[in-house]
Amino acid sequence: MFKVESYNANRENNYQLLLKQLKALLEGETNPVANFSNASALLNQFLDRINWVGFYLMEDGELVLGPFQGLPACVRIPVGKGVCGTAVSRMETIRVADVHQFPGHIACDAASQSEIVIPMVDNGKLVGVLDIDSPEKDRFDELDQRMLEEFVSLLMNLYKG
Repeated sequence: MFKVESYNANRENNYQLLLKQLKALLEGETNPVANFSNASALLNQFLDRINWVGFYLMEDGELVLGPFQGLPACVRIPVGKGVCGTAVSRMETIRVADVHQFPGHIACDAASQSEIVIPMVDNGKLVGVLDIDSPEKDRFDELDQRMLEEFVSLLMNLYKG
């Protein structure tokens, strides 16, 4: 497996390979827990300079920890709180260059410096968010955002929740 940053000139092509791998992993599997687990493992293997990647899933009006790779994490996040809850309340991707500058940031891992959170929507219904943290400031750029949004879109197209 390659790392995105190892081939800087071909990052978009590498992301396209990631999307193909995701599709192959999910093909024929309908269990959301299995699919989110494999998706988080795939991203953890693919992305470098990250310290946490996983999913928070909507349950009874709040985000609840789902499959992830990394250190133990906050279990419940209210809508509107932290980066994840704010992404849900705005229904848009939030990319934060320095989490310590984000009002109301929830520090589950003190090593996290930057973060990207992408809402996951299935047929107009919010399923949860993909959350990725990095120990480096300003880790995620426009290409990461666009390709990770595509990753989530593919995941939701194959979602059988």
